[in-house]
Order: sequence, then C-alpha cells, then structure tokens
Amino acid sequence: MWKRLTLLWSVIRGDARLLWFALRHPQAPGWLKPAVALIVIYLLSPLDLVPDTIPVLGLVDDVVLVPLAIAFLVKRLPAALRADFARRAA
Repeated sequence: MWKRLTLLWSVIRGDARLLWFALRHPQAPGWLKPAVALIVIYLLSPLDLVPDTIPVLGLVDDVVLVPLAIAFLVKRLPAALRADFARRAA
C-alpha cells in the first residue's frame, strides 16, 4: 500500500499541489471537494476496478486512473485559480 502511494505521488506531484492549493482557495468551485474526496476514497479503498491481487495490473489501474482523474479535475478549474497558483509558484 505504501509503495502504491509513493509511486502515485511521484507521478502526479504538480497536479496534486495545484489541487491542494485549489482546495484551500476561497474561489474554489463547490464541486471540487467532493470530487477530490472520491479520488482519495478510490485510492485508499480495497475495492478496485482491477484487484491488487493480480500482480502488475492491480497497480497499473491505480497508476493510470488516479492521475487521469486528477488531470481531469485540474483542467476544469477556473482559469483565474490556475493563474493565481502559477503566480504563487513562481
């Protein structure tokens, strides 16, 4: 489980920072917190689309689906919020 989390973190570090910033931002859309909560629940849940008991495919579904979901959320953030994050990161 810990290996899965460290591997996912290395893949999605930038987008995860942007989501963390967006969650704490006062102009964050209302749908953002439930959407991020669903991603975290899927990541920590023992129920997956492909079970983790299958040696390689069990981890691959998490490594593919979670970053895709996070990228999907980041693309739907308001442009002003993304610009504010880029300004603070610089």
